[in-house]
Amino acid sequence: MPLKSKLLLIILDGLPWRNWKPFMGNLEGWVQSGAARKWRMRSVLPSTSACCYASIHTGLPPQTHGILSNEVRFRVEQPDVFSEVTGAGGRTGAVTHSYWSEFFNRYPFDLVRDLEYDEPGSPITHGRFHTMTGYGHDNQMTPSDVDLFATLTMLCLRHGIDYGILHTCTLDSMGHRFGHDCGEMDHALYAMDAMLAAFLPKWLEAGYEVIVTADHGQTLRGHHGGHDEEMQDVALYYFGPGKGPKDDALLDQLQLAPTVLKRLDVKIPASMKAKPFLG
Repeated sequence: MPLKSKLLLIILDGLPWRNWKPFMGNLEGWVQSGAARKWRMRSVLPSTSACCYASIHTGLPPQTHGILSNEVRFRVEQPDVFSEVTGAGGRTGAVTHSYWSEFFNRYPFDLVRDLEYDEPGSPITHGRFHTMTGYGHDNQMTPSDVDLFATLTMLCLRHGIDYGILHTCTLDSMGHRFGHDCGEMDHALYAMDAMLAAFLPKWLEAGYEVIVTADHGQTLRGHHGGHDEEMQDVALYYFGPGKGPKDDALLDQLQLAPTVLKRLDVKIPASMKAKPFLG
């Protein structure tokens, strides 16, 4: 049975706070027009991708859920957004890196079995994944973001998902390769904003609330993982009727999971201690 409300979470990997305002013109335009709200959010430590992924969905720090690096991967034991939504009778969708499937559905990831699945009994009801196998400095191995946005839209239209997440590593990979003070990164940010803007109105028209944010930031030299605002701080944009804090509030990444569940009217598990930031 579909839930009373629907929400999509868009994670743009490796996009630091400093780069949203000057480069994400469409998102900033929606804030300026009053169609969206924007806050600053601080990631967990270590501010490493896999650690943040697990925290975003469990509401727990890495020291609790146990994903302490990109190399440490297993099926996370604690309740997460997928498990709670499906447990409440909702349908979930994921268009993400394969790590999300490993953390929240099953480990290890099998390329043939898990690249695409539709499993009503699983925490992730409808999964479409990519692995970036062979990723390195000279070849990012990232799919086109417009393909990812289209795939999420397909899951919304074809399967009527109540909660969906999209995660793309393009900007994180560009930062690692080129750093941030360069034309290559300027264009990558501009292109991402334009691709996202082509789909976001469709999601809103379909009745979804939308959150756009990042897992962590990056330094100018393209590094993250440590205890530093450049590595930890990101922007969070919210499209929907929920009431949030003042614009200058600093959000905690651990608030994201309970906030999503609250907006979906799904019971928040006792393991998620952080307070939702949207009413």
